[in-house]
Amino acid sequence: MRTLAFDGRMGASGDMLLGALLSAGADRDALSPVEDALDVRYDVETVDKNGIAATSVRVLIDDADGSRRSATDDADPDSDDRGDESDAEPGHKYHLGHSHDHDQSHNHTHADHAHSHTHADPDHSHGDHDSGATPAEGHGPHRTYAEVVEIVESMGLPDRVESDATAIFRRLGEAESTVHDTDLDATHFHEVGADDAIADVVGVALLLDDLGVERVVTTPLATGGGTQGMAHGDYPIPAPQVVEIATNAEWSLRGGPVDAELLTPTGAAILAHVAEGVDALPALTVDAAGYGAGGYDFPDRPNVLRAIVGDGGDRLDREAITVLETNLDDATPEVLGNLQSTLQAVGALDVSVLPATMKKSRPGHLVKVVVKPEDAERVARRLAFETGTLGIREHGAGHRWVAEREFRTAVLEIDGERYEVPVKVASDADGTVYDYSAEYDAAAAIAETTGLPAREVMRRAESAVRDGE
Repeated sequence: MRTLAFDGRMGASGDMLLGALLSAGADRDALSPVEDALDVRYDVETVDKNGIAATSVRVLIDDADGSRRSATDDADPDSDDRGDESDAEPGHKYHLGHSHDHDQSHNHTHADHAHSHTHADPDHSHGDHDSGATPAEGHGPHRTYAEVVEIVESMGLPDRVESDATAIFRRLGEAESTVHDTDLDATHFHEVGADDAIADVVGVALLLDDLGVERVVTTPLATGGGTQGMAHGDYPIPAPQVVEIATNAEWSLRGGPVDAELLTPTGAAILAHVAEGVDALPALTVDAAGYGAGGYDFPDRPNVLRAIVGDGGDRLDREAITVLETNLDDATPEVLGNLQSTLQAVGALDVSVLPATMKKSRPGHLVKVVVKPEDAERVARRLAFETGTLGIREHGAGHRWVAEREFRTAVLEIDGERYEVPVKVASDADGTVYDYSAEYDAAAAIAETTGLPAREVMRRAESAVRDGE
């Protein structure tokens, strides 16, 4: 399976995603539909980020002779209607209510909210790639979510690209409306409708389509840290919109490693739509790799987003784990029987209780618990409280190989009645199915009603799903 893997340890933004995809082999010409539709162009160059050659992307208006301007230039530059209260892209990009002037301070309003941001990071900038052009940042009309969708739909994009772009903007809009408790269709945005914001989102969708990957994954995304000054006082990073977007994403957030905004709402919304979360980079036969440049320059680490493209097929996924275990010689059957549910509730992946012979030849039990490393302390504490054990050992198992799993529903007709049975389908990373397993509890309930053996109900359910493939 052709897989694209992002390394999220320095976060992500719209321009970083564009740069990473171009650096990893996507065709620059794939972006032409945006340039044709919006009368902007992408300025692409290679920059040095702490010794890493990374691709930097900006969206520009070509104004060398004053004849080529962004359609957003008609907006009133003195308008106070600026969107929401969150921060800008690391490279002075403008997305979903983000408005950063080059003096690194601004004032704007959203509905009846007035916000003021001040940024003190002297390295928070790109250089000038093209002295004959103006950055499209900050040039934007007062557009609604519906108006942005209308613009995207008018571009004549491939169906998949249009669908992805509009879905990403919906995530952005829903996050904004949830944070401010407004209706999505009634909420007016300023920066989310700017040409550079549309160019970021649609551009990433076009480049992903050009790469032709079948699966996109990301490791946990770093948000950065510290606080951001606003009219309401200092507010912690990540921005509220990022947190809202993450609630409906398949990946996880991770704070740090620096005090700066690393994950922007635009980057979060794009990855929430296209990427699955993984704990570590998956096993890949690497075909290409690339680095997208962010706008920060840190003294001790490159501000880049790495993208790796390769074949991840014919393998199971690898997941980092550790194993907890303890010996018990006085636990009751009721306590042991309840460990499955109580430990899984706090993060255990698997719980086994094995008979064992203890000191003085007394019968006892060995409890083994498989957990993610970051959940080990919490699960160990719960195990101690549930059993009263005085010691718990941890074994660094390293990792386990896990299948892709999904549930499908088998519909059985027995004596004129229809019954539904969930069936777990296991496959490798390439999508090759190797096991079907009907859920026993559902099969047992049907068996009790129909008089059939539970194993016969399970056999029929598994066959129904297998034959329907």
